[in-house]
Amino acid sequence: MGYQYLLLERRDHVATITLNRPDAYNALDLGLGRELFHATLEVDEDPDVRCVVITGAGKAFCAGGDVKGFVENLPRIGVLVKELTTYLHGAVSRLARSPKPVIMAVNGVAAGGGLSFALSGDLVIAAESARFTMAYSKIAATPDGSSSYFLPRLIGLRRALELYLTNRVLTAREALEWGLITRVVPDAELRSAVDTLAGELAAGPTLAFGGAKRLFHQSTWESLETQMELEAQAIAASGHTADFRDGVTAFANKKTPTFHGR
Repeated sequence: MGYQYLLLERRDHVATITLNRPDAYNALDLGLGRELFHATLEVDEDPDVRCVVITGAGKAFCAGGDVKGFVENLPRIGVLVKELTTYLHGAVSRLARSPKPVIMAVNGVAAGGGLSFALSGDLVIAAESARFTMAYSKIAATPDGSSSYFLPRLIGLRRALELYLTNRVLTAREALEWGLITRVVPDAELRSAVDTLAGELAAGPTLAFGGAKRLFHQSTWESLETQMELEAQAIAASGHTADFRDGVTAFANKKTPTFHGR
């Protein structure tokens, strides 16, 4: 499908989704939310895509929900918010369940739903100028977009509550120290750093990556014994893939394997 509010580029097994409402700091309205959901479905189903990168156009990654739109639709705000969160939550769920590694390239402010969306990535690379804040309580709203799930798991309940209750703004370096993100790079190096990492992941064992993602997510609610059984099943399934065969054969012969995501 054609996109009006985002850009979708596919090259060398990497799909890059760029939120493209720069004049609104890439705030999520129904148009962008709907397109984001469909773009995640599209890249998840594309067998040629083996890594997904998400970033924002202009000075922001994503400023969260479009508050101006909320004001204009107060009489039907419940319907609006439920539709918008359906798209955002669908995108988060699809990316989290996809076997393909997802890199969030945070190029500027990530606030509210933008922060939540960034946290859902497998790896989060931020520019030095990036800033992170929940912002929800400023408009008397509760969190959405997965932050109430990911934040306590990443930084603990105490710090998660601090970010929500105080609207503290974290610099990229602070976010790294807290464990919110993976890496910080100079602004001018964000694109090249993300491209390099995406290329490496796109050349990796995609099915194994997907199996590991499932295991790590399942570990948050399963018992030790159940989790180990899931591990046993997953690694046995890995053994039947072409990438596993090529990987162990190359290792045994002291060579570098070439993976094809099969």
